[in-house]
Amino acid sequence: MQTITKFQIQPVTTPAEQELFLDVPARVYANDPYWVPPIRSSEAKQFSPSNTFFEYGKAQQFIALSQSGEPIGRIVAAVNQRLIEKEGQNVGVFGFFECISDFDVAQALLQVACDWLREQGMTVVRGPIDFSTHNGCLFLVDGFDSPPMILMPYNPPYYPEFIERDGWYKGKDAYTYNFPLDKPLPAEFEKAYRIACKAGITFRPIRTKGEEFEADALKVYDLLVRMFTDNYSYSPQTPAEFLDKARSFQSLIDPDVFPIAEYNGEMVGMWMGLPDYNIALKHLGGKLDWLGTLKFLWYRRQIDQGRVIYICSLPEYRRKMVSLALIYLGMQGGIKKGKPYKRAELGHIYEDNSASRKLVEAAGGKIHKTYRIYEKAL
Repeated sequence: MQTITKFQIQPVTTPAEQELFLDVPARVYANDPYWVPPIRSSEAKQFSPSNTFFEYGKAQQFIALSQSGEPIGRIVAAVNQRLIEKEGQNVGVFGFFECISDFDVAQALLQVACDWLREQGMTVVRGPIDFSTHNGCLFLVDGFDSPPMILMPYNPPYYPEFIERDGWYKGKDAYTYNFPLDKPLPAEFEKAYRIACKAGITFRPIRTKGEEFEADALKVYDLLVRMFTDNYSYSPQTPAEFLDKARSFQSLIDPDVFPIAEYNGEMVGMWMGLPDYNIALKHLGGKLDWLGTLKFLWYRRQIDQGRVIYICSLPEYRRKMVSLALIYLGMQGGIKKGKPYKRAELGHIYEDNSASRKLVEAAGGKIHKTYRIYEKAL
């Protein structure tokens, strides 16, 4: 563990300080073979006034600097008004946390975030959550022996050690599951697909072009709102917010691993799969300029695994075997001739979501990594 005897914590108020804030991860993970650098321009955009989060929320960035002015840590404290309204309590969040292996620096960052949130009238703080759970959230607490998949967090093992040492307690754990694609599904999954079809459920890939994509994206949004409103720390996005993010992934979608289920034209379920683009992004050094784009196109050919972000169906259609049918179709799409996928990772799934966990485990999924959100009273 490093020890920095003299350092200072200060709010980020200038463009130069913003650049130092963005520099922190590269220093923390300089010798970590599993770290995937975030696209710097995309991360900077999160703090732009144009980010729709700031229409209903507010935040303050902080940075830790060594005596020589080197960036050694960072944190963001945020008030998400939609989360407060949904939960009925003044809960603030911290996120974008990165820190060298020095407990004093980590503790000081957590303290300044708590102080700011207390000044905003918050009585509970929760994290890591980057503004909302629709962005980055969770600390990895078990499973440090492999790189993260696309849109999943990664951190050094000392992060959970430091936050627990500082007196934080577990809010909730979440798991990702490993799916090897070289093993056949149990026969009941194909049977469930046939039952669903006989019950009037239709299945098709998501559409990825023009107005059809926009229409499908809005249906996905409606389904997610209906399915996950009661989820831990969930706060609703606006349709515009969701569409903006969906468009950024439009060209990256593989329709064969994104089947949707419909009944009389209504979307009632989906398997949301995505190739693991982290395999390519790892080689970009956080830069998506012309050279970074060429590197991405070159290294994406090495992608041989995917992430399943959601498997879900409306409760009233579960007796029609929609969820099992979607697992069957998603897995079939992944092993289709010409597809590169050898394995998939599913999740995250919260520890108390027993129905989803049983379904995934019945399909052969095994817990791969464990993540955690922490809480603390202010």
